[in-house]
Amino acid sequence: MHPADELAGYLRPGRGWLEHLGAEFQQPYMRSLAEFIASEDAAGKTLFPPRRFVFNALNSTPLDKVSVVVLGQDPYHGPGQAHGLSFSVRPHVPNPPSLQNIFKELHDNTGFVPPDHGCLQTWAEQGVLLLNTVLTVVQGQAGAHQGQGWEQFTDQVIDLVNREREGVVFLLWGSPARKKGKAIDRTRHLVLESPHPSPLSAYRGFFGCQHFSKANAWLNQQGKPAIDWSLPSKEQLLQRYEKA
Repeated sequence: MHPADELAGYLRPGRGWLEHLGAEFQQPYMRSLAEFIASEDAAGKTLFPPRRFVFNALNSTPLDKVSVVVLGQDPYHGPGQAHGLSFSVRPHVPNPPSLQNIFKELHDNTGFVPPDHGCLQTWAEQGVLLLNTVLTVVQGQAGAHQGQGWEQFTDQVIDLVNREREGVVFLLWGSPARKKGKAIDRTRHLVLESPHPSPLSAYRGFFGCQHFSKANAWLNQQGKPAIDWSLPSKEQLLQRYEKA
C-alpha cells in the first residue's frame, strides 16, 4: 500500500471531507508528502500528533456542520500536546502561552471561565473547524514539515468550506492565517482578522478583538446556533475522550 493510501485511511468517511477530497491523495504532491512522512518515521523521528489524530479537525467537524473556522499554523511539537486541533492540547498537559491568551480574550469578551485544561474538542463538535495549515511536525522542531505539501491540502479544505458552506465565520489570527484566507468570499462569509495570540503579538490587537462575541452575533443573524465557548472540566473530558 502506498503511504498516501494509508494516510487517507485516517480520514473517516461520512464526514463530507473524504468524499470531496479523496482524490487529493492520488495527486503527486500528496503522494510525495506521504512518502516524506513515511521516511521521517523510518528515520526514527517522533512525529506529532499521533497518526490517528492527524485529521482530527476534519473527523471531529463534518463539512456540513462547519460554522466557524480557526486557522492555526503547525501542531505543537512538545510530547503529549498535539491532537490534531489548532491551538488545542490534550487535557493532561499544561496550556501553551497562545492558548492562555485565547482564554484571556475569551474571558474579557464573554465572561468565559477558563477550565483546568486546554482541550477544545467540544468546540470542534459544535462546528468549529480547528484547522492547522500543516498537520504534522517533528518533536522539538517547530515548522519541520512546512513546505512539504500540507499547505496545498489545507488550501483545498478552506476552498471546500468557502464553496460548499454559507455564512461561515473565519477567524484569521496572524499574518500566515490572513494570507491563507485571501481567497475567501467575503460577500458570503464573515472574516475576522487580528494579530496572533502568541505572547509576541497578542498585545498588538488580539486582546480586545472580541472575535468570539462577534462570531456568535453573526451566526445568530444567519439563523445558526451560537457556539458555546465554555468548556467541560478535565474530569468530564477524561471520561469522554481519553479512551480514544
